[in-house]
Amino acid sequence: MEDLFDYELISKLRLSIGGVEDITGINQRKLRYWEEKGIIHSLTGKCGANKLFDYINVKKILYIKDFLEEGFTLQTAVKKADEKLIPVIEFLGKLPKDENK
Repeated sequence: MEDLFDYELISKLRLSIGGVEDITGINQRKLRYWEEKGIIHSLTGKCGANKLFDYINVKKILYIKDFLEEGFTLQTAVKKADEKLIPVIEFLGKLPKDENK
């Protein structure tokens, strides 16, 4: 069962803003707006000029999208997504760290 979940892959996953758009269906303009408002965070400062998003941010975008589709406001959707992410963040925080970073 452990082979089904690749811890190393999840911890290193980085997607371009175009890739995030493809996966989530949220257009790049909206993603940039959400980043500007501090709702999501790219790794731009760490990785040069390209906007790269990690697993947590992609998951958050998917949660926000679901809550918006259920009729929640953006503010409420973000709050609910943050609450739903707590166990995911706690789990990923317990993953073994890459010694080569």
